[in-house]
Amino acid sequence: MTIANWLRIVALSVLWGGTFLFAAVAIQGWPQGAGNGLPPLTVVLVRVVVAAAVLTVVLKAMHVAFPRGRAVWTAFFGMGLLNNVIPFSLIFWGQSQMPAGVAAGLASILNATTPLFTVAVAHVLTTDEKATPRKAAALLVGLAGVAAMIGADAVGQLGASAMGQLACLGAALTYAFSSLYGKRFKALGVTPLQTAFGQLAASSLMMLPLAALADRPWTLAAPGAAPVAAVIVMGVLSTALAYILFFQILETAGATNLMLVTFLIPVSGILLGVAVLGEALKPQHFLGMACIGVSLLLIDGRLLRRRR
Repeated sequence: MTIANWLRIVALSVLWGGTFLFAAVAIQGWPQGAGNGLPPLTVVLVRVVVAAAVLTVVLKAMHVAFPRGRAVWTAFFGMGLLNNVIPFSLIFWGQSQMPAGVAAGLASILNATTPLFTVAVAHVLTTDEKATPRKAAALLVGLAGVAAMIGADAVGQLGASAMGQLACLGAALTYAFSSLYGKRFKALGVTPLQTAFGQLAASSLMMLPLAALADRPWTLAAPGAAPVAAVIVMGVLSTALAYILFFQILETAGATNLMLVTFLIPVSGILLGVAVLGEALKPQHFLGMACIGVSLLLIDGRLLRRRR
């Protein structure tokens, strides 16, 4: 872990933490009264189209060949579905259902459960990544944190806010499946940058009819300048640039060090939500975040090994 990689990890956490801020601005409209927001699926569509366009320029500038082959593009569509289309749609719809005062910060905390779901999914679907007692304990602590945040009463009533939080958890579960699905690209001989471009291009093609049918954006009132700017910046910075940093860290520091980003994303999401949107989380949200943080430390295991 060089200084350069630490800086990349911090920058990536800010970019991905900023996703929830940009989404809140794009969907809910900000500042209040400045204009209409955009529907969630339209936000997803613009995000992936802008990011795919940026990575197209990057591939050309770096003289990297565009991926070819039916098997490769079939895999791209599968990865795009699991890593972009489903989770982005669930997160943005979930944020649209949560109170405007907590959407960005709470969504970023719930998204931090992705490694917990990855442990559970890998244990069930693989033979070489079974959960150890330490990881099983981490899973239980993390789930306790999620239960503390959502609250038994909210789940029992299944109000709009609870459904929004469950949608964000569904996105985290989908990310867990995508992490296992993505292992096939190494065998297909596709570089990480080609994979990032391919899945975003495939996601754009899938989202176009979905957004057109569900949102009918051409029938909506014109959005405000801030929501439009937010979704474009999200595509350029929190998606295209974030993927470039992601693969740089993966190549130079490895997957284990890359997981450190998971610790920092909720912090970035909360701080940005408080600073820009004036959000205020409840004590139960901080309790839940603390439990998830402990569970991530258990999964990572490095502090325990150092103590030994």
